[in-house]
Amino acid sequence: DVFAKHPDAEALLQHSTIYVTLEPCAHFGKTPPCADLIITHKIPKVVIGCQDPFGSVNGKGIERLRNAGIEVIVGVLEKECLELNKRFFTRVKHQRPYIILKWAQTSDAYFAPEDGSQKWISSPESKIITHQWRTEEDCVLVGKRTAEIDNPQLNVRMAKGRNPKRAVIDRDLKLSHNLHLFDNSIETFVFNATKTAIEGKTKYIGIEDFDHFLPQYILFQLYLQDVQSVIIEGGVKTLEMFIQANLWDEARIFVSPDKWGAGIKSPEITGIQESLTNVNRDKLSILINDRIKY
Repeated sequence: DVFAKHPDAEALLQHSTIYVTLEPCAHFGKTPPCADLIITHKIPKVVIGCQDPFGSVNGKGIERLRNAGIEVIVGVLEKECLELNKRFFTRVKHQRPYIILKWAQTSDAYFAPEDGSQKWISSPESKIITHQWRTEEDCVLVGKRTAEIDNPQLNVRMAKGRNPKRAVIDRDLKLSHNLHLFDNSIETFVFNATKTAIEGKTKYIGIEDFDHFLPQYILFQLYLQDVQSVIIEGGVKTLEMFIQANLWDEARIFVSPDKWGAGIKSPEITGIQESLTNVNRDKLSILINDRIKY
């Protein structure tokens, strides 16, 4: 639209270079092929960060451009482009969302009081960061206990941006509909063993076998719902379920200087430490799962 308002748009395009992080598509999907549009406007040079692994593309866009006589350079800042597009690549290659585990723990590795009651661990600044993260991902998931005890809204209140979709695991549909998760304000998935139905913005997704491969079933259902990334915010059993299945890509852990000496232990996890930063009184440790390849 911007170029359409310029009197010399077509002439300028024929002497321009287009830079893209991902290979232009060569198929009809939600939009026509990007490669065809580039060819139509006779753009002579295209610089591509990384190739698209999606089956309908996967080099076909590059081939189509070159066959049209366009100079194509591939692999410029490839590492950075792979990082930028990691959610997309995860969805295409693994048929699941990109998974971020998030929790807070004390310096002696406790997650919650022994009785499971709610007690804040992280600082107010850490909460703001958590809300910012929510704006950047498609969905936030919690387990039944977390929904009961914390009554989380799982929306964005301390940052600017869109609300993610919400998801909760509630095998027998025992959660009260007075909880925030059922306020019908945001699309919410309820994974259960009882029914599949849509009630307002609440989607009940029935899973036949809750005792085997539950993380895999949940992630595949989120994939079918076009969820490209998910933050799993607890509780311990839910986090450990995904860790034990090796179904996580990134873990973001706030560590408070407080010591409790007793309580429910935080999940145990190993990975490559990407960063360790201070957030007021807390430390934020970000781990990457080195057993996952994109």
